[in-house]
Amino acid sequence: MYKNSRGRPGVVLAAVAVAQFAVALDLSVVNVALPAMRTALGFAPLDLSWVVHVYALTLGGFLLLGGRACDLYGRRRLFVLGLAVFGLCSLAGGLAQAPWQLIAARAGQGLGAAAATPATLATLTTSFTEGPQRVRALGVWSGVNAAGGALGVLAGGLLTQYAGWRWVMLINLPIVVVALALVLAGVPADARPARRERLDVLGAVLATGGVGLLVLGVVRTDAQGWGSPATWAMLVAATALLGAFVVAESRAPAPLLRLGLLRSRWVAGANVLVFFSTAGQFAAFYFVSLYMQQVLGMGPAATGAAFLPFSASLVAGSLVATRVTSARTPRASLVPGALLAAAGLAWFAFISPDGGFLTDVLGPCIVTGVGVGLVIAPIVAAATTGVAPGEAGMASGLMNSSRQLGGCIGLAVLATLATHRTGTAANPASLNDGYALGLAIAATLFVIAAVVAIGVLPRHRTETAAPRPAVPAENRLEGTPS
Repeated sequence: MYKNSRGRPGVVLAAVAVAQFAVALDLSVVNVALPAMRTALGFAPLDLSWVVHVYALTLGGFLLLGGRACDLYGRRRLFVLGLAVFGLCSLAGGLAQAPWQLIAARAGQGLGAAAATPATLATLTTSFTEGPQRVRALGVWSGVNAAGGALGVLAGGLLTQYAGWRWVMLINLPIVVVALALVLAGVPADARPARRERLDVLGAVLATGGVGLLVLGVVRTDAQGWGSPATWAMLVAATALLGAFVVAESRAPAPLLRLGLLRSRWVAGANVLVFFSTAGQFAAFYFVSLYMQQVLGMGPAATGAAFLPFSASLVAGSLVATRVTSARTPRASLVPGALLAAAGLAWFAFISPDGGFLTDVLGPCIVTGVGVGLVIAPIVAAATTGVAPGEAGMASGLMNSSRQLGGCIGLAVLATLATHRTGTAANPASLNDGYALGLAIAATLFVIAAVVAIGVLPRHRTETAAPRPAVPAENRLEGTPS
């Protein structure tokens, strides 16, 4: 049953799906266009990576803040604001005439996505009652999120090859316009608070600084290396800031992240699980794409098209996961899904420099896609099980932060290990060895995710998040439980 009669559930779901598709598409659509961007705008070799890194930095750094802002200032308001910023910065990136302009536009896109992403998930979790209907809605969100990332490679290749690199940025505009129209038409405005809680400014500064430094330290290892003093300085500083964040949140009257939320085995287990599974998924996507281009010699458009079976199998896995999770619990889909994804990636680890798409890619791509599809939808349901409506944004921001950190850290670590295995020789055989190692480790990460699902997640839905401490009546938001 839809919880707010002023909303239109079909339109709400469509708005969330379209908005999340735009954000997910943007995570991967740019990658294939990087060489064309370098040539057109005159990027220095070391500066080009910032087109990708600055987006990850601002998105990862501000997700917790964006999630909490949804709770305090309204999910619909943050939804619209995030989409508007994302769209305007996409336009600015498409019109960029210098490297700094494109990098600044990408940073702005990350900020917009950091507001819109937790708003989409919080809108779903507060609009649909916990149970089968919410599971189905979250299944759509998860499937669209994963499909957008997978189709981004195809779109990036086709747009770069046939329309020009600027359309990699401009393609977001019509999607954002449709999403905004759907939000304004179907997502109800949030109730006005009798008295709004104050934003945890100290927590926001510490969390944003700590996560931002962590992401920056990790993504810059491609240029500085893991042994660089600059890398370790950023990682140590990030650890110190995040430690101070935990202390500050334990004392704050209205924290950015209520630590009691992590006492729920659903919330804590899902966030650990999403970290490891996303680390494996992002790394696998990266290595398979490079294998097809640098070892098999496939072009950008052909490489993007080769991911279509993965996208189709992922959607199929998501549909099955939605049925299983609706009838049982997220755990019932997460365990077999993680093990199936691990099996597919282990199969990928047998790639050959003399192989081909049909012999080395298609089969493991389908198996991995179904496994990932079985995982992504239940993770979202698990991470929001038992969470009060007034903390939906908080839980959404936390889960998306875990996802972003898992992707950044996993890809950086596995890429380093693969490069070490490859060595100085950049021939197809040595590259193949490096990619095979990375895929084997990605399979191990999914095995760890399955172990977490078995050992941490409850067998039944009865456990909820630790209750929020009582809030004086004058501080409560309308409709929000204390």
